[in-house]
Amino acid sequence: MAQSSRPMESRTGRNKQRYGSQGERLVAGVVPLSFDRTKVLVIQSTRKNGWVLPKGGWETDENTAQEAACREAWEEAGVICRIQRDLGSIYEAVTPEQIPTQASKNLYQFFEVSVDTEEAQWPEMYKRARQWMTYAEAAQVLAGRPELYEALNRSSIIR
Repeated sequence: MAQSSRPMESRTGRNKQRYGSQGERLVAGVVPLSFDRTKVLVIQSTRKNGWVLPKGGWETDENTAQEAACREAWEEAGVICRIQRDLGSIYEAVTPEQIPTQASKNLYQFFEVSVDTEEAQWPEMYKRARQWMTYAEAAQVLAGRPELYEALNRSSIIR
């Protein structure tokens, strides 16, 4: 799909959010690898200082988690990507005390993707920086987010 046909605004809100059978919020994410698999693309978190992988809610108008994951990669990192493999499901590593009242735990579905195009302009470019990192660099910055660290470790990035 050409960049001109991609929306330049991110989706917001949770009115179309999908939830699992136990009430968990379904989240789709990507581990975007360089062509030679020596680097991963990470993005700045908007809620905390630090770096994260592109991810976000799987919405009811999206047929698959893969579709949601690729949309999130576009909105948050400005990349057009292709799914290479399913990295499986990972529950958010939080205690019940860490979950705000009326909130649900997240169940992440991660996919390893190859980056076809890295666009100069994307929906969240003014909110997020993006950076290619080696495995060691990414492992260090993702260590505080066990579910993201696990997704990185399930990928085929060269260590």
